[in-house]
Amino acid sequence: MTRNTYVFCFLVLTLVGLGGCSSEPSAKGPGSAGTAPDKIQGKAQVMLAESTASDAALNAGGPSVYLLDGLRRYRLFFNKAFQVDPDKEYIAEGVYAQKAIDEIGDPDQGKNGYPLEASCDRVVKMAWPGLAFDVTDLYTTSLRARVKRFPARPVFLVTRIQPVTGAADSAKQKKDTGAGQKEAPEVSVPADKQRALLVEGPTALTAPLWEPAGGTARCKVVIDEEGRIAELDSGAQLCETVPWSQFRYKPSAKGGHPVRVDTEVEVRFDPRK
Repeated sequence: MTRNTYVFCFLVLTLVGLGGCSSEPSAKGPGSAGTAPDKIQGKAQVMLAESTASDAALNAGGPSVYLLDGLRRYRLFFNKAFQVDPDKEYIAEGVYAQKAIDEIGDPDQGKNGYPLEASCDRVVKMAWPGLAFDVTDLYTTSLRARVKRFPARPVFLVTRIQPVTGAADSAKQKKDTGAGQKEAPEVSVPADKQRALLVEGPTALTAPLWEPAGGTARCKVVIDEEGRIAELDSGAQLCETVPWSQFRYKPSAKGGHPVRVDTEVEVRFDPRK
């Protein structure tokens, strides 16, 4: 065999090898190249005594931090220490873990547990590329433990965070504060009676990967004067995954005055096929 033949065979084998390496699905997520990171905004909540040993690995040595955005309560995790002031408004950029995990997909449809370790590993690398292998493994284990325990509670891996500034944002905060001071009285309404006032909202959803069998969830909520879901009073994970912002009811009144409604909403989760 001539020298040119050897070179040709080597090049062919090299190209085949590269093709095999690239056959794995690319990481499609908020942290992938050329894609804008996820962004959230909300009021900070700091829990000094809440962190577990597993959480501490993702807290960069600090306390547990959340951002409150309406009914969404995002748990923030950092790979670098950052001082967060309670009740102050922040904008955070990074990777919304559950969203990225679901975008990656699960070929076993949750049969081997949710989330997969491989998915968590990819999510950590999306947010914080270039970490040492042992550090990535530690973060992956901690992230998986957190999501596995509370799959519907949003986890956000922070790459950048800054306090909200500007006149428009200040006006928004003042408006929110004013709305809280003018809160209407609250009345209790049976679930079946309130159901008749539903204008729009998905009362049947597909079961999530972490609860593939589905089922019916009865969720305690408070509906505001405009007919929107204002509060969710439930620790049930299925209730926490419902897109409450899509629900709207005919506003209620008592004695001619608008009221808030304390009631239950029933949502059916159909089994995954």
